Amino acid sequence: MKIIIIGNGKVGYTLAEQLSLANHDLIVVDQHGTALQRADSNLDVMCVAGNGASIRTLMEAGAGQADLVIAVTNYDEVNIVCCLLAKKLGAGHTIARIRDPEYSADAPLLQREIGLDMIINPEQAAAMEISRIFRYPSATGVDTFARGEVEMVGFSIEQDDAITGMPLHEFNRLHPNRTLICAVQRGQEIIIPDGNFIPQTDDTGYLIGNPLELRRTFQLMGRPMTRIKTVAILGGSRIATYLSWQLAKSDMHVRIIEKNRDKCERLSELLPNAQIIHGDGTDNEVLQSESIFQSDAFVSLTDRDEDNLLMALNAIHAGVPNVAAKMTRPNYIGLAKDVGLDSIISPKDLTSNIISSYVRSFSNSEGSAVERLYKLLDGQMEAVEFTATHATRFLNTALKDLRLKKGLLIAAIVRGEEAIIPNGNDMLLEHDRVIVVARSLFLDDLNDILKN
Repeated sequence: MKIIIIGNGKVGYTLAEQLSLANHDLIVVDQHGTALQRADSNLDVMCVAGNGASIRTLMEAGAGQADLVIAVTNYDEVNIVCCLLAKKLGAGHTIARIRDPEYSADAPLLQREIGLDMIINPEQAAAMEISRIFRYPSATGVDTFARGEVEMVGFSIEQDDAITGMPLHEFNRLHPNRTLICAVQRGQEIIIPDGNFIPQTDDTGYLIGNPLELRRTFQLMGRPMTRIKTVAILGGSRIATYLSWQLAKSDMHVRIIEKNRDKCERLSELLPNAQIIHGDGTDNEVLQSESIFQSDAFVSLTDRDEDNLLMALNAIHAGVPNVAAKMTRPNYIGLAKDVGLDSIISPKDLTSNIISSYVRSFSNSEGSAVERLYKLLDGQMEAVEFTATHATRFLNTALKDLRLKKGLLIAAIVRGEEAIIPNGNDMLLEHDRVIVVARSLFLDDLNDILKN
């Protein structure tokens, strides 16, 4: 598939890196030679220097013959123009990164009038991720499947959890539940556990099931599921705005601390139900006077990874039970996890996952198309949602009779509104939604899970 990526910033590079692993024909366009140099040196891509909103540059990149054009520059207007021109030149599909809340509100109109096939808003996606994490105290991440019928929750296994030191089959016998631990990281080792697997302290596990059953299983493990009522946000960013709107739907009280007065005034207009505090959120005196760390949850969303990491660690030290932080630099993400900050939000990684899922879905429209795709454990594993179709070769066959590739697991089946954690006697029916967890096998079709 021929894919053109316009804009080689953090999101563009991450996307090119991920898509290049799937052997697509990639062209990266950027005005700045330094941005292209990194991609040219490290990735198997062709680079074109120029303005992606220029017809001449688009023609040089081959937009007329492209299957997909993705515009992820720093400017919404440029991304819209890039996609409009690419479509006029003959590009098959177009995706634009659009971050401004006003443009996002007009997304259906933009898609209809300009012919955009997809609009991606990294800040809105990050806000959704944080709001999902806050539904499960101590979760490190939450991914949704089958329109919310199934969720997968990442969490760090603690010494006091009832599941620690006990074989999974024994825990399930003592505490019957309809969830499944489908992946575990222990140090550098990635494990797809079976019933004999024994979770240990500091393992990172992924639990999958429907939301109600997930909450019940965490309670069986001894995890408190106290509802979050107050959230403190450091930094009045776009993510903070989207997050405040999302949390308001759950009746959470939001306080945002921002040191730029003009931003505070704009936030007050946009968020009449939130408390906006003008002050330096890294100043201990301000934090103490405003009782910031007395909140049920704290999330740092400034533009500086260093401040986000430092203040999140301060919040953990102060005893805030739920802490999350935005990070963009991979080296900081690793450092944050090493010092005990598990809930890390990376807008560029979220964007890359969403677009990669879209790429796989339309590249295989005749078979069991990819509906959702999530990267787990620093990209070492994937969770992929498919819809079983008439082209699925093993319908009505017991799962125990299938010859599956190594390193994967059928983690859940959604049939109508019923979420099923399958055993060997279950079988797939047409129209089932199937969630497969695999060691980055780049699955494009449900049939790919079978051995050749």
